[in-house]
Amino acid sequence: MLWYDYIKKTGKVPEWPYKVEYGKEKVVESDVLVIGGGVAGCRAAIEAARRGASVAVAERGSVKRGGQGGAGVDHWHGAVTNPCSKVTPEMYTQAFIESSKGYTNPSARYIIAKEGWDTLRECEDMGVQIRDEDDIFKGAPFRDEETKLLFAYDYESRNCIRIFGHNIKPVLHKTMLELGVSIYNRVCITSLLTEGGKRGARVIGATGVNTRTGEFCVFKAKAVVISTGRVGRLFNFSPEVNQFSSMLDMNLSGQGFSIGWRAGAEFLMMESVGVRGASENNYVPYSTGNCSNTYFGTPIVDSEGREVPYLKTDGSRVGEYGEIFEPEKPEEGGFYIGVGVGLHQPIAKKYRLPDIDPDIPNKIARGEYKLPLYADFTKMPELERRALFGLMIGNEGKTRVPIYRNYTRWGFDPDKDMLLCPPGEPMNFRGSCWWSGGGKGVLNSMSILGSGYLTDWRLQTTVEGLFVAGGQPVNGSGCHGEAQTTGRYAGRQAAKYSRTAHHAEPDPSQLEAEKERCYAPVRAEGGIGWKELNSAIVRIMEDYCSQHRSENVLKLGIKRMRELMANEGSRAYASNPHELGRLIECFGLADVGEMIMEASLARRGSNSALSFYRTDYPNLDEPEWDCFISIKLGENEAETSKLPLDYYVREPYAPTLQENYSLYGAFDA
Repeated sequence: MLWYDYIKKTGKVPEWPYKVEYGKEKVVESDVLVIGGGVAGCRAAIEAARRGASVAVAERGSVKRGGQGGAGVDHWHGAVTNPCSKVTPEMYTQAFIESSKGYTNPSARYIIAKEGWDTLRECEDMGVQIRDEDDIFKGAPFRDEETKLLFAYDYESRNCIRIFGHNIKPVLHKTMLELGVSIYNRVCITSLLTEGGKRGARVIGATGVNTRTGEFCVFKAKAVVISTGRVGRLFNFSPEVNQFSSMLDMNLSGQGFSIGWRAGAEFLMMESVGVRGASENNYVPYSTGNCSNTYFGTPIVDSEGREVPYLKTDGSRVGEYGEIFEPEKPEEGGFYIGVGVGLHQPIAKKYRLPDIDPDIPNKIARGEYKLPLYADFTKMPELERRALFGLMIGNEGKTRVPIYRNYTRWGFDPDKDMLLCPPGEPMNFRGSCWWSGGGKGVLNSMSILGSGYLTDWRLQTTVEGLFVAGGQPVNGSGCHGEAQTTGRYAGRQAAKYSRTAHHAEPDPSQLEAEKERCYAPVRAEGGIGWKELNSAIVRIMEDYCSQHRSENVLKLGIKRMRELMANEGSRAYASNPHELGRLIECFGLADVGEMIMEASLARRGSNSALSFYRTDYPNLDEPEWDCFISIKLGENEAETSKLPLDYYVREPYAPTLQENYSLYGAFDA
């Protein structure tokens, strides 16, 4: 029975269904602790367990379907060593370096390129279908007849693979159980434990609160992997409407950043905050007509049937609509990267897909095209249409039920129907992802772009014993396949580290201080709730850390955030363990907000690659500031420093990607 049905039937709010035991300790000991049970965390746990380590996983939701990739996946980036690929790991990594102007994580990108195909093949061994086994797409230009692999975006270079991944998370979950991984669901991790309780010392575990029972969990470990995903709920928050961006989920609270910040780890690109396609008024992903990402290549027509052309990077038209699926070869040495890989800057020309005519807003304004526009699936070749609306929409987690199942039940038939693109102001059609706030005349939301921990070639942070995995918190990384690959790699490294590390007992004073902090909200009286506190944090970030920033405003924003947490935050009230977990997440969001504003203060120069603009330092891309800003929490205040963009091939590292991978990343016995 649903919550509202129960209230309607009984006339009262249901009682909390679990026994509440605030403060009761549960102690878990393992060689490796994985924080976050999404696809990156699952692969970290599987790999560490396969290498002989005892593994515990702490997950905010439920591991079986939790995380951004929990409901399924339709295509896998980074599998460049597959037998059909014409892209090398060096080519793949260089494409990201060029497209991001160096503001990425080339060590992680190279690891992804070297191991992405192997990671996918292991998924196949576990029970995920990655080939066209039933010959549904036999003869299609995107199919390799020998391997039966199906490719997306670039049918010539063949570096991105379409898969039937609707069951990928249950398969990973089953494998974890078979390997003896201990899973702890509904646990909000609140802090990292460090040796001697000292900031910056070796990480020896973590603490958490069970969001059903209120129990206090103490995880002891020789190595810890953080795989908690991106940061959401920081610049936009409206859960009763449509959350903020339906591409992100409510559990992306920034805890993975906050706990590392408080433990003394260093972070990069925290100042990289820009406009993303997200607002509280956006549509469900892929629910409206567009031609971005999964819908790439979908014909777009206006209300009178005029076709809106796709253009190459040189401005010439990509033939007729059937020919978009047999695209011209990219520039010499180039290939198509695709969409959804953590690149928020314009992709370099020789790696950029053809796109819809960029002058379409002006042409709409002049009346050359009549609104509304439509995505006309009927103009697509049959196998392309079936691959898009059957394979991809039918296996991607965010679309399998809300779009594929529901639209089909309601009578939508891509063989004969078009999909309406949301009409609105002409300028809302700059770009092709129109469901994400486009067409509604609403200012899109801000979000951190590419931020994450500073890591070495082992994906170990600057704090010993702490590793990271995933599209974030690994800085500059990307999507589902890339998250699984870095998870697999980090799990291997954590298991190796744990062989020579020792267990250390947590510092009693650190535990007691964390208990006091965590349970303060259940003792509070008359304070605000977590939603009010979250909304106040969002308001501060919107007001004081917009896309155009300045020293005075940023300093005032930090002051406002600290005042909020010292006053309303200290009196915030939780009536049950679920609300307590959400409040603890709000405390973490405030930390991340400060991190962003402190890093923004440290970068005294506007930077186009980071979507970073200082009104008091308006000169764009000055050489002095062509560098990373590293930030960490010192004894009392934030400490920042500059780091060269090519630090990953400078001492103490080797001068090439391959040499470093061989030294630090290659498989051992």
